[in-house]
Amino acid sequence: MAANPLPDPNERLVRVFDTEQEPEAMVVSGLLESQGIDCEITALDAPQEVLPIGGTVILVREEDAARAREIIADYRRTPGEEIEEEAGPAAEDDAISGQ
Repeated sequence: MAANPLPDPNERLVRVFDTEQEPEAMVVSGLLESQGIDCEITALDAPQEVLPIGGTVILVREEDAARAREIIADYRRTPGEEIEEEAGPAAEDDAISGQ
């Protein structure tokens, strides 16, 4: 069994993440793999006449896409958003009313 098996090329793969920063793609890929989601990183190159435009996309199996997007959304949340979510709606009401 391979250490990091890639999705079968005959399976339907969907894009769940894209970035122009390859290191960020590597972090997200590692995060997904640590959660048991196999993924493939693919470079996007769209040559332009003036400046080349490129990026990196992460593909996962179609059945893993929803879970992968949730994991990525959690990764992208700021610490402030996490605190607000943990405090709940009552804390937001208090902040608005000045209590």
